[in-house]
Amino acid sequence: MLFNTLIRALPASLLLTTAQGTPLENRQASLDAFITSQKAVSIKGVLANIGADGSKASGAAAGIVVASPSKSNPDYWYTWTRDSALTYKALVERFIAGDTTLRKKLDDYVSAQAYLQTVSNPSGGPDTGGLGEPKFNVDRTAFTGAWGRPQRDGPPLRATALILYANWLIANGNTTQAANALWPVITKDLAYTVKYWNQTGFDLWEEVNGSSFFTLAATHRALVEGAALATKLSKSCDGCATAAPQVLCFLQNFWTGSYIDSNINVNDGRTGKDVNSIISSIHTFDPASACTDATFQPCSSRALRNHKAVTDSFRTVYGVNKGIAQGQAVAVGRYSEDVYYNGNPWYLATLAAAEQLYAAVYQWNKLGSITVDSVSLPFFKDILPSITTGTYASSSANFKSIITAVTKYADGYVAVVQKYTPSNGGLAEQFDKSTGSPLSAVDLTWSYAAFLTATDRRDGSVGPSWGEKSNNVPPTTCTAPPACNVQITFNERATTTFGENIFIVGQLTQLGNWDPNSAIPLSASKYTSSDPLWFATVSIPASTSFAYKYIRKTSGGTVVWESDPNRSYTSPSGCGSTATQNDTWR
Repeated sequence: MLFNTLIRALPASLLLTTAQGTPLENRQASLDAFITSQKAVSIKGVLANIGADGSKASGAAAGIVVASPSKSNPDYWYTWTRDSALTYKALVERFIAGDTTLRKKLDDYVSAQAYLQTVSNPSGGPDTGGLGEPKFNVDRTAFTGAWGRPQRDGPPLRATALILYANWLIANGNTTQAANALWPVITKDLAYTVKYWNQTGFDLWEEVNGSSFFTLAATHRALVEGAALATKLSKSCDGCATAAPQVLCFLQNFWTGSYIDSNINVNDGRTGKDVNSIISSIHTFDPASACTDATFQPCSSRALRNHKAVTDSFRTVYGVNKGIAQGQAVAVGRYSEDVYYNGNPWYLATLAAAEQLYAAVYQWNKLGSITVDSVSLPFFKDILPSITTGTYASSSANFKSIITAVTKYADGYVAVVQKYTPSNGGLAEQFDKSTGSPLSAVDLTWSYAAFLTATDRRDGSVGPSWGEKSNNVPPTTCTAPPACNVQITFNERATTTFGENIFIVGQLTQLGNWDPNSAIPLSASKYTSSDPLWFATVSIPASTSFAYKYIRKTSGGTVVWESDPNRSYTSPSGCGSTATQNDTWR
């Protein structure tokens, strides 16, 4: 390890110590031993949660990733497209690095995802938005309960996982399999991504319906590498090359000047400091890239400044972080305003904070220099108070100091995970913000996968380049694709009294995201005692399935919802077309 070499090269008088005075070398040995053992637990933990033969995935179909064996409080006995894709991305990288035992698992995943793409669900059919459905039952049937849908990160994430595998197949003489088995799945995901990238959807935490930084960062990567794969296979990736730079252009809008606002085009009442931005940076990390700000590469000034902003936001909200000085690693959660399970640190979030820094160290070592500018300076000053702006070559003492300090900082986040991991190595979703006890879903697949990718980066093991170096300059002017909308007239027959009004509300942004305060008012201009008609014409994205309901509001502000179940509708496919939906109050 480069870090260990640097530490041993320092004079004894300069060896850092912990607050208790324990030499750093001793702590380092303890951490190294933990990582070695926990890696073995983590790969077993991932495989145990994959059907059909995973020890904790009994009943799951082959290639299906179960989010967690937990079936109550919370019930995670489902397969999420996003979690599965990120897990399989880690497995593909591990396979490429030499773990050939994973080959059948990869082929099972391809088959499972090909099937899921055909399953109609509440988000739509295969060609009407259904690929944006976030989760399915583990037997590959549709989950039909209420949920935050659509979630547009699943298709680009799945495309990336499969593109990694397809590129390996091509490089190893299996172009036929890449073209016949993988490309049909990939091309559907890319088509969905091209069509819907400029429409809002729920973020990766399934709570905010807006424009998500994570979704769009994943989208940009998938479109770039998807276009390149299409060329290799002599296939067509319609719109990929055109949309990719526009997505990159749009991504610049999330940068506030000091951090990434992870969700925009929505009034969510949050600062926007969210670990989703750090997870985005590690997902779009390209080992062949420079420290590019536009793509928020791990070593970029923007990503480093954002790392500080996001991790600092948790320093005062968790009891387990009490007394930890600035510049030392802390437990990290999703976002500081989180209330899920009363808002706690997550193992995967804390590991993501480590992984970004390990990836940055990899990039600096490869580039042979580190640039500290006014944007990144606050990050560096936390761990090296005397540092100043400038570019430091690999031969300089400052370069070595930065590499040592940043690696130590990254190790600190893994040490936090070590501190709150039970003796059996089981990684839950969260750990209690006051006591550190594991909480929520047990054996979370994503937690195990996050441990693998973070420590792989620590070891200098990285995935292939996805082409960032040639696709990191956004256009000077962003040009959004023309909207493909339809005009739907909703006719609702509802008898009302004076002072009452009827509104429509639903799961789409255009229908207020289920918020009664943002519901669309209906007109009563044609209302008669014999025909109590309320109506409104709403512009809705074409080929989109959605749920909705009508509500009535009294003059006193009381909101009355019509009875269950939710209504459902799929908009026509033709851009600019019209349609009418006739309903009666229930």
